Amino acid sequence: MEIWVNPACAKCRSAVSMLDEAGAEYTVRKYLEDPPTAKELKAVLKRLGLEPWDITRTAEAIAKELELKTWGRTPADRDRWIDALVTHPKLIQRPIITADDGTTVVARTPEAVQSVLPS
Repeated sequence: MEIWVNPACAKCRSAVSMLDEAGAEYTVRKYLEDPPTAKELKAVLKRLGLEPWDITRTAEAIAKELELKTWGRTPADRDRWIDALVTHPKLIQRPIITADDGTTVVARTPEAVQSVLPS
């Protein structure tokens, strides 16, 4: 299992604490220091069943600067969004957990974190 975190994020710290309490084995990826490649991001999006705009933090300053809220949200726009997330990883919603069984979640709630823990 891998969790993409920003250590300054309270929801990330909470998710890591829940994984620790459950005794889960996982790897932490500080995605601001080690950003995902376009290929990795596409794989995570596929596992999530989401589009890049679904996991974009549109309230970030860089999102406003790029005027992301005005960007199209069609298949033709997908690569532009992915490029923005790869170039500016701060825009990626966090934390994201990818479990070995293929389960992948944006773990912003305790329920989402629970969903990737072994039964």
